[in-house]
Amino acid sequence: MSSIRFVAQASFTLLLLLAVPAAGSCAEGSQSKNETPPVPVYIYEVVNRYPHDAGAFTQGLVFDNGILYEGTGLYGRSSLREVDLETGHIKQICELPAQYFGEGITVFGDRLIQLTWKSGTGFIYDRDSLERKGDFTYATEGWGLTHDGERLIMSDGTATLYFLDPVTLSTVGHIEVYDQDTPVDRLNELEYINGRVYANVWQTDDIAVIDPVSGQVMAWLDLSGLLPPQDHSTPVDVLNGIAYDAATGRLFVTGKLWPWLFEIRLVIRE
Repeated sequence: MSSIRFVAQASFTLLLLLAVPAAGSCAEGSQSKNETPPVPVYIYEVVNRYPHDAGAFTQGLVFDNGILYEGTGLYGRSSLREVDLETGHIKQICELPAQYFGEGITVFGDRLIQLTWKSGTGFIYDRDSLERKGDFTYATEGWGLTHDGERLIMSDGTATLYFLDPVTLSTVGHIEVYDQDTPVDRLNELEYINGRVYANVWQTDDIAVIDPVSGQVMAWLDLSGLLPPQDHSTPVDVLNGIAYDAATGRLFVTGKLWPWLFEIRLVIRE
């Protein structure tokens, strides 16, 4: 583990600021009533980095009760794993049958739930043993998965987020995601943090911070340059993977085939 500092004045309280809308002010006389304020953009400070399996095509990442879980993809290489944060060592693994391409994961109660890409099938596991307990179906592709404590939230690579009943795993609603008036598609891996949905946007270095009630993007995280150029000497793929440690407020991110998992703090871009 190493500690690297890129931006001096970063503070994790920014995650809390992203969780609530700013109060209006009567002093904002210079802004027209009809003018939409720009969506804020945050950059990052790397606090720590941890070894990550460079062969893991990361599709889902969850930190729950001190345990890091990872879902990986690619046909014939997909898996669900319990991973040691400090060392990157795989403590437990359940490999998917070769016909499935693993996607997003989440922990709900004593269950781990994993999506697959194009097969319309999700899997249910025991959280502690990773023993597969069942499966379920859905009508769209499966990309990212998280929950808000009451409903599962799923992405399918479009601008739509779907809400699923955590017991029946049937779809109970959906929202469309917009950055002001522009739909935001290619929503991928998801994490629910302090009332907001954080979503990787596939093939970009951006994470959208979404209000799950309105579907509006409340902020952007720009993680450009997070993986240093020297770590591109072996094949790497896109940024993908967001995990939040609710007990300590730590935010973790990684990418597909990346050799590192990063703990970051956020700071507003000037």
